[in-house]
Amino acid sequence: MSDATTIDWPDVLSRNDRWLRMVVYARVGDAGAVDEVMQEVALAAVRQSSPIQDVTKVGPWLYRLAIRQSLLFRRKIGRQRKLTDRYAQAFQPSESDCRQPGPLSWLLRDERRQQVRTAMGQLKRKDAEILLLKYTENWNYHQIAARLGISHSAVEARLHRARQRLRDALAALENREHTHE
Repeated sequence: MSDATTIDWPDVLSRNDRWLRMVVYARVGDAGAVDEVMQEVALAAVRQSSPIQDVTKVGPWLYRLAIRQSLLFRRKIGRQRKLTDRYAQAFQPSESDCRQPGPLSWLLRDERRQQVRTAMGQLKRKDAEILLLKYTENWNYHQIAARLGISHSAVEARLHRARQRLRDALAALENREHTHE
């Protein structure tokens, strides 16, 4: 095992899996996200561009790789959260839309915004992505189709399904809240 061509990456990754998972968990703070980040670590290890010359340095190299992938994951989650917040604000009723101005209307708006965030978080990434592109970026179907490399009719179908899934997720959240009262 003197160069990268003889490194058995599945073996190396499995031997270092436990402690790398702890490092990733400490960085992302979400047990559910650890698997996703670890997949990225494994892919990056296998796809490395420069071979590791000293096998004794594989551990520190994997550590730095896990840190980098954790940071990239957190950055991605932050961007998604910002987009979700923008989407929630875009559909926030204005003060004039509320029949009862005051603290109650503020509370209801805030609650609805949180429901939209939660529902968006439950959607598949592709659904959330296309909804965010449509409603936060205000892209039309042609712009979405061009950027995603899909047909106009595929955009229509995906948006239709994504909207329905969002409605279903919001309805499920409302039903869950009513059963807890």
